[in-house]
Amino acid sequence: MADSPARTATRIVSLVPSVTESLFCLGLGDRIVGITDWCVHPSDRVSGLPRVGGTKNPSVRQILELEPDLVIANREENRKRTVVALRAAGVDVWVTYPQTVQDGVELLRELADLGATAEAVESVVRPVEKVVRAAEEQRPARGLPVFCPIWKKPWMAVGGDTYASSLLELCGGANVFADCGDRRYPIVELEQIVAAAPEVILLPSEPYDFGPRDALKLAALTLPAARSGRIHLIDGTLVSWYGPRIEPAITTIRTLFSD
Repeated sequence: MADSPARTATRIVSLVPSVTESLFCLGLGDRIVGITDWCVHPSDRVSGLPRVGGTKNPSVRQILELEPDLVIANREENRKRTVVALRAAGVDVWVTYPQTVQDGVELLRELADLGATAEAVESVVRPVEKVVRAAEEQRPARGLPVFCPIWKKPWMAVGGDTYASSLLELCGGANVFADCGDRRYPIVELEQIVAAAPEVILLPSEPYDFGPRDALKLAALTLPAARSGRIHLIDGTLVSWYGPRIEPAITTIRTLFSD
């Protein structure tokens, strides 16, 4: 199967947390028969669904036992071997890969095409499209230098060819490690962070759960963001989950950049 949705799918296994949430928001949650351990939203709806393991190590056997007619995966969050094994077993697998905010909007539209009502499209998809258009129109000519790590020990930064970097730029930021070698998430040293001179630092809660101690460590460095007190701990889903969260992500991050 090509990497596109099966529009008649009624038994879906989602291996992507943000896709799971999107399907529920679109009124398609009753089609989901299996999810990963990391699919935690909406919490009141996913609690009773069968779990097939983590995003990196789902059980192919358990997925097949659920008899899905569509598995939704992601090129970055899931491993190729899982996709290959499922396809070899005759299962349709839709591999998603949003690398920009516009890609995330398009994916939400495509998920809606699985059978969402016109009312769901109006209440879920349209607000996301509207806030993205507004952000594009209001994007400043000069972006605010921003550092957003995803890991520590070693420090790893959001690189340029990523959804998170696209979101930061749309919100008025300029990712200081957008051009840093061939890695999508470059490893950086503290000296490089200092040299990059970010004016804002965002410390997300996932995939690494940054906390107050990490903020204090960076605040002790000679950084514009440290001097101005613009080091923020944020909900990690804002920079990594596409779908309905695009709307609050843009609103929240733009506010942080304008403070």
